[in-house]
Amino acid sequence: MTQKLPNKSKPAWAGENWLSRGVNLLIQTRPIYALMKHQARKILIQTAEKNGIPWRANTQSYEQSDIQQRLPQLLNPAVTYPDYYRRPFHGYDRGNLCWQAAFEAESATYSMALRVWPQESLTWQKAQERLRSGFHQALSQYGPPSINKVLDMGCSVGISTLALHRYLRHQGTPAQSAHPESAQPETTPTPIQASIKTIGLDLSPYMLAVAQMQDCHHEIQEWRHAQAESTGFPDNTFDLVTLQFVIHELPRQATGEILGEVLRFYVRGDVWESWTTIQNLP
Repeated sequence: MTQKLPNKSKPAWAGENWLSRGVNLLIQTRPIYALMKHQARKILIQTAEKNGIPWRANTQSYEQSDIQQRLPQLLNPAVTYPDYYRRPFHGYDRGNLCWQAAFEAESATYSMALRVWPQESLTWQKAQERLRSGFHQALSQYGPPSINKVLDMGCSVGISTLALHRYLRHQGTPAQSAHPESAQPETTPTPIQASIKTIGLDLSPYMLAVAQMQDCHHEIQEWRHAQAESTGFPDNTFDLVTLQFVIHELPRQATGEILGEVLRFYVRGDVWESWTTIQNLP
């Protein structure tokens, strides 16, 4: 059953009214903003853990691992970071360019899926499955009959990349869990399944380090550190290009440049797909 959302283009605090101006003033006041950020993080983590997402345990597991040793091999020294990417983002002073953001991204992603259907009593696993299945269903309806080369742009910690790759390998069967510890590599894929090569691209090497650790069966061909506006891929490289939950976080100019890059390197006549969500925020 489709849930009808309020007819709002944006939440009340994001407009030009008194509430919006008041919230923006508080955000610009450093001591108050720091307190707001601390309280928001506390509520976010508590809500996630209440719904069965082991946020702090996941973070601690990464902190105690050897993941930081992966950074040098992933880091592309030629990459430059645009101004919008170096600003505070999602409550992190360094945005996505820090270990804390990378270590918490998995839990935040699972929590985000629950917020899409706030009126339903879903487990976080079921919400995540429904979220990914919606994307894959659209792909099965409009995608090309044959896919060999796939690029997932803005792949973050690889949840979207692994889910997409496993879906394509199974040729439309329900996507496996994005948890690599519960997934098993395909031992006897058909030639068509085996031909699929997937690359995950992100501007944060910290996110890519987590993605690489998640990809414990080495299913993904490459985790590439690059700017989506200038990837370095040759023309006509990919049959399918996806941007999952990326566009809504970009300034307009960056969006235009990224879409121009997509048009350059995806094979004409095939498919690129963008997927995002507008949540029913308070």
